[in-house]
Amino acid sequence: MAKTLDLERILHNQGVGSRKLCRIMILNEEITVNGELCEDPSAEFALENLRFTVKGEPWDYREKSYLMLHKPSNYECSHKTQHHPTIYSLLPHSLVERGVQCIGRLDEDTTGLILISDDGQFIHRMSSPKHKVPKVYEVTCKHPVSQANIHALLGGVQLVDEPTPIAALEVTQISDNVIHMTLAEGKYHQVKRMVAAIANRVEELKRIQIGELKLPENLAVGEWRWLSDKDLEKLNASK
Repeated sequence: MAKTLDLERILHNQGVGSRKLCRIMILNEEITVNGELCEDPSAEFALENLRFTVKGEPWDYREKSYLMLHKPSNYECSHKTQHHPTIYSLLPHSLVERGVQCIGRLDEDTTGLILISDDGQFIHRMSSPKHKVPKVYEVTCKHPVSQANIHALLGGVQLVDEPTPIAALEVTQISDNVIHMTLAEGKYHQVKRMVAAIANRVEELKRIQIGELKLPENLAVGEWRWLSDKDLEKLNASK
């Protein structure tokens, strides 16, 4: 039997607002369900393929949220920011109300692919060090990167406060000053510290891939979209 839920609770679970606010919106004829106006907060609906609108804005019911964001520079991956706007300001209010969290953080000046979800198991699976999900960064360096530098990054460089050398899984030279570096760890400022260890400096840093999932070329900076079934399959294959 298909799972059902009353409309007031559906809207509340989707982050539309408090139970009281959701009830008021329904009574004020601001909600449609599957194309039909509904004025009864207690009316029950099957959750599968459920679509509703809130003040004319369309929304599909999703039990859990899985999305990607193309993070801009000068945004912080935190709900409580210190110096810059939060990345959560780039999302619809209803998603923020649902308590979505970014999976791993990027520095405020780092751009690129961020995964966001309210599924605790998914967040743990993608962020836990034991799963070692690889991440690819496009690194623009101040000085040209030599083959000796690349060999050093692949062989392991010694970082301050680390007991053993840290190595990249893969390093690909894109141009004299640009490399793609693949890491399976998430240590503090790791890319910047590794590049500093080869006597160079990161000028620009962008995460372009997580596991098998690449940052789409058509996802503009500051934009977000839902993860498709294919996206999730790629991430599950990355474990």
